[in-house]
Amino acid sequence: MNQHDTVPVIETVDLKKYYKVRKGFLHAVDGVNLRILQGQTLGVVGESGCGKSTLGRTVIGLHEPTEGKVLFRGRDMASLTRKQNRQLHTRMSMIFQDPYSSLNPRMCVADLIADPMVINHTCSNRQERYKRVAELMDTVGLAKRIAGAYPHELDGGRRQRIGIARALALDPDFIVCDEPVSALDVSIQAQILNLLMDLQDEMGLTYMFVTHDLGVVKHISTNIMVTYLGKCVELGTSDQIFENPCHPYTKALLAALPEPTLEARNRQFELLKGEIGNPINPKPGCRFASRCPNCTEACLKGDIPEHEVEPGHKVSCVLFAPQSNEETL
Repeated sequence: MNQHDTVPVIETVDLKKYYKVRKGFLHAVDGVNLRILQGQTLGVVGESGCGKSTLGRTVIGLHEPTEGKVLFRGRDMASLTRKQNRQLHTRMSMIFQDPYSSLNPRMCVADLIADPMVINHTCSNRQERYKRVAELMDTVGLAKRIAGAYPHELDGGRRQRIGIARALALDPDFIVCDEPVSALDVSIQAQILNLLMDLQDEMGLTYMFVTHDLGVVKHISTNIMVTYLGKCVELGTSDQIFENPCHPYTKALLAALPEPTLEARNRQFELLKGEIGNPINPKPGCRFASRCPNCTEACLKGDIPEHEVEPGHKVSCVLFAPQSNEETL
């Protein structure tokens, strides 16, 4: 078996990212453990403000972790020298949410795509660099005639294709996709998602796909992580999460998905009640307890460990704790 098939491309160990604010520390990412194998896509879902984008930026090194480790193919990124870290980051890239604000408005399309190559000196001359730019434009479906155009002259779909081409410029192994289709029209969303999946098949890319849209994440993800206020509350394969959701928060997210069927017209929606917890100096216990219809005293006593309900399917909920099962017997 190939070593790359067994060693995760990205792995985190008890990863934490806190921000100092006036009233204490904001726990944006709090003790997250994940593993992404070669060629897989981990979808990270949750409400706005749950820390999923911060997780992606911390994994890729844009934010420095407060505690914990980020391992790239088994190597701790924090233990590398500055030169090694710089070399490593050419193998990682990111596609941002807003395709317009992530592009320099004073640079044309060709220069925007060539910029990572200029910074990292990957091409020996200008001719070689722009030959590579032409290849990337063809790969992501951009017409060569717009090479001299500027971002404000293009629509959102073409801008995001520029962002994808930039992300591919250094032949990375791992790409963080931070809600890359949320700012696009539905028809354009499908085109970009299909492009990302085709590129993954052709190049063996590994993705972390951050989104709030469960419909999108089901389409593209191998595994799904559900996050709430900095915590991972459920992790499993795409089929496990959609066919056997366990955490009350996961069930609430899935219940909110629209169903384009006549039978769904009379479906009753159960709205979540209660106040969203405070991520600043959070109290011990389940972060979802204040909104959970199944909350008990056990939920408030301390942090809830992960429990494996089936192979590869983990949930942080006292309903699935071994002691809870014993009490019900």
